[in-house]
Amino acid sequence: MGGLFDPPPQSSTSGATSLTSPPSPSAPLAVRMRPQSLDDIVGQQHLLGEGSPLRRLISGSGAASVMLYGPPGTGKTTMASLISSAAGGRFEALSALSAGVKEVRAVIEVARRRLAAGEQTVLFIDEVHRFSKTQQDALLDAVENRIVLLVAATTENPSFSVVSPLLSRSLVLQLRSLTDDDIRTVLRRAVADERGLGGTVTVTDDAYAHLVAVAGGDARRALTALEASADAALREPTPGAEEIGEEGVGDIPEIGVSDVEAAIDRAAVRYDRDGDQHYDVTSAFIKSIRGSDVDAAVHYLARMIAAGEDPRFIARRLMIHASEDIGMADPMALQTAVAAAQVVALVGMPEAKLALTQATIHLATAPKSAGVVSAIGAALADVEAGKAGAVPPGLRDAHYSGAKKLGSGVGYQYPHNDPDGVVPQQYPPDELVGVDYYVPTDHGFEREIGPRVAKLRSIVRRATRRTKKA
Repeated sequence: MGGLFDPPPQSSTSGATSLTSPPSPSAPLAVRMRPQSLDDIVGQQHLLGEGSPLRRLISGSGAASVMLYGPPGTGKTTMASLISSAAGGRFEALSALSAGVKEVRAVIEVARRRLAAGEQTVLFIDEVHRFSKTQQDALLDAVENRIVLLVAATTENPSFSVVSPLLSRSLVLQLRSLTDDDIRTVLRRAVADERGLGGTVTVTDDAYAHLVAVAGGDARRALTALEASADAALREPTPGAEEIGEEGVGDIPEIGVSDVEAAIDRAAVRYDRDGDQHYDVTSAFIKSIRGSDVDAAVHYLARMIAAGEDPRFIARRLMIHASEDIGMADPMALQTAVAAAQVVALVGMPEAKLALTQATIHLATAPKSAGVVSAIGAALADVEAGKAGAVPPGLRDAHYSGAKKLGSGVGYQYPHNDPDGVVPQQYPPDELVGVDYYVPTDHGFEREIGPRVAKLRSIVRRATRRTKKA
């Protein structure tokens, strides 16, 4: 889960894992294609600019412990390995899923002996957020005194999962999901490169598009799907081989969408994130929520997720429609949508799909009201039509010298001085006295708030009615 092109474990003298050995020809494609230098890295340009801390580390001109935070398959393990090579030391790896305090201390003890002999140890910890506080505390002295150069990877925000002392001793760098173009570059390189498929297959544009879609910004997932597709294609009889009469001679196998589908057992989702289908599916998703069809809403959500839609886009739509289609009929809907967006930001996919689904179900089954939209729409229309008169004197700012002489704040009644907390008082400009912008429905919570709004208006507007009568 932690990094790009994770290789299988290999034994190490400390009992940890070493990732610097060259992969064997039989290793998975994602392992064979792991970048060997800065120039091989695809994406993460925001971290690899000239003079950036990460570039200095990888080029060997700096030394610091690092927290690499980002989604799976974005290059965390790769960068850790490059940092180790640049440091000229030994690379050790621990997984928080299997290592305990004993294993941590064993690695540190080996690193201490190496340092005495003039050799630096780079310790890579995958899924560091799964380490307990005790395990993390065991690293502090070694990191503080640079007995080990720590490179930790996590898919969760380290501010919430890593103890502050360890965090303060490390450089925190956030990796981003690879773009579609980045994934396509990785795939094309793997098809052509001798370390990869060496041109033994070709891939159609549609198949590339499908591989990009199923990757979801994860290069390792994309390469795994490509390898499965290529294996299937290469096992099939080569077209033209019988006519030529030589085994293995003839047309190079071509991988199409159907080959990818068959290899990874996943149908191509008819959804183009940059085309009409993007807007059609998004529109259907929104209208299904508005129409209270929870099953249709979940279906369209699934289509967007399966197609690799940016979960932040989905979360934004949910937040918008919590106010647009529900509003005060269920005030908790917006809180649920905002919470889902936070899960997307703090946890990421694939786990965040559960929060997005929960929010979708909440919004689709909630009572509906367009009261919020109507209220702000009517108010803006009046403002744009020039109905924006002077603020009543009692409401004007009176916190400056001479304000009272100008009438500012004079006559203002402080509502909290009234037992009911509401007093008769003119709040809008003269031109808008008595105008109702918010019209509650009888749906959901608005059934309760409607009578309250009417009562509040009757109390507040008594002052203006008295003024008009006078």
